[in-house]
Amino acid sequence: MNERHAGAPGQVKEVTSLANPLVKDIKALAQKKFRDQQNAFMAEGLKLVIDALDLGWQIRTLVFAKAGRGNAAVEKVAARTVAAGGMVLEVSEKVLVAITRRDNPQMVVGVFSQKFLALKDVRADNGDVWVALDRVRDPGNLGTVIRTIDAVGAKGVILVGDTTDPFSVETVRATMGSIFAVPVAKATTEAFLAWRGGFSGLVAGTHLKGAVDYRSVDFSRGPVLLMMGNEQQGLPESLAASCDRLLRIPQAGRADSLNLAVATGIMLFEIRRGALKLEPIVDQQ
Repeated sequence: MNERHAGAPGQVKEVTSLANPLVKDIKALAQKKFRDQQNAFMAEGLKLVIDALDLGWQIRTLVFAKAGRGNAAVEKVAARTVAAGGMVLEVSEKVLVAITRRDNPQMVVGVFSQKFLALKDVRADNGDVWVALDRVRDPGNLGTVIRTIDAVGAKGVILVGDTTDPFSVETVRATMGSIFAVPVAKATTEAFLAWRGGFSGLVAGTHLKGAVDYRSVDFSRGPVLLMMGNEQQGLPESLAASCDRLLRIPQAGRADSLNLAVATGIMLFEIRRGALKLEPIVDQQ
């Protein structure tokens, strides 16, 4: 938020006007240039805000609907926001609809500082899995991949080249909160390839020219870097050439390709197969 509008740390305000400068600042976060300027982004939903706070993310502003007044969980989150030096805004439903651009908005919205992991700090120990996405364009795809990385217990994602914004409203929604649990790094193609030169494990990419069935590879030794190309073009030659193995997912129908997020999910569950064990079902009766 702009300093001129931020008010005192830990301040609580009631806001009903769409013309309020605080509301305008939060609405502006729907645009990437303002997210970049403010180094901030929005996350919707009480559970997501609680998860973010539990995971140590810096909250700048908490927005909640008047209907949340008296809700113990909402009031606890408001108290945590104030304690962290953030601002709490109690708003009308009209304001919440305008901020979220949804007719049936969540009761709570949090504004958080963005957080990227520096590429030099990406470490890969034995058993770790990282995903590198080349020029991913669709926020739904990126959000779903981040959610899947979280689900399988992989370590994080590296965004290579000109990608969609991981902190856009659409991406954050698609992650279902996993944006707060999955480290995100970003790099130019040149910087990524230089970093890849020091990666000690298996680098595998999916490619239409891949002759190896993805199910035939032993992923259990050492760390793994899974490289996935963008939605339209797949992996460019520079990245494909840097892979140790080029793999293919066999198909039997007429479709000539898979959705990026689906293909990444298939690969991740195969790579993490040995680490994913079903818990025994406990009889509740």
